[in-house]
Amino acid sequence: MKNLKVVLTVFCIGFGLLSFTSADHDKNNPQKETHSVKGYDVGDEAADFKLKNIDGKLVSLSDFKSAKGFIVIFTCNHCPYAKKYEDRIIELDKKYKSQGYPVIAINPNDPNVQPEDGYQQMIERAKQKGFTFPYLVDEGQKIYPQYGATKTPHVFVLQKENGKNIVKYIGAIDNNYDNPKDVSEYYAQDAVNALIKGEPVKMTKTVTIGCTIKVKK
Repeated sequence: MKNLKVVLTVFCIGFGLLSFTSADHDKNNPQKETHSVKGYDVGDEAADFKLKNIDGKLVSLSDFKSAKGFIVIFTCNHCPYAKKYEDRIIELDKKYKSQGYPVIAINPNDPNVQPEDGYQQMIERAKQKGFTFPYLVDEGQKIYPQYGATKTPHVFVLQKENGKNIVKYIGAIDNNYDNPKDVSEYYAQDAVNALIKGEPVKMTKTVTIGCTIKVKK
């Protein structure tokens, strides 16, 4: 009986340490997935949506009649990774909107979990940074699971083909979130450039670095 108690005690202590270590790892690892989302793969058709913009109007991909495709980016206010990319997202929109590939930004986070990502805060952030693109709120968190977004920021480059929005690239904006001057691989930009030239996208998927999407439990 004593031996059994000793074994159980050791097991409980070990399990407790393992749980503590895992929880601490989740807290400090921005790449750690906290929920399972399947979503789209390259080549899939992306369904349209109707989401509220920061001006109060509903926005759909079908509203952009002359668009040849889209740079859909799931992003938010609070995430330090998303903040690092804000100026680069603005640059992407300014560069490619006139060529038929506008940026569509979507905030997937539940404001009850992360108050900094509330609708009013979105309006203020967009004004502060001078966003040139729609900044939509995924109310009810129905759209990000369809796409399979897991981080902020998370990019999906789409191209219109026979009236359908086909996924051509999924992943990160580039290969250095911290400093734009140190970027050597421009994933999203290269994908759009290839589509504009009528060429296949060489790098169709990359690992997304960012904050996990905040989901109400």
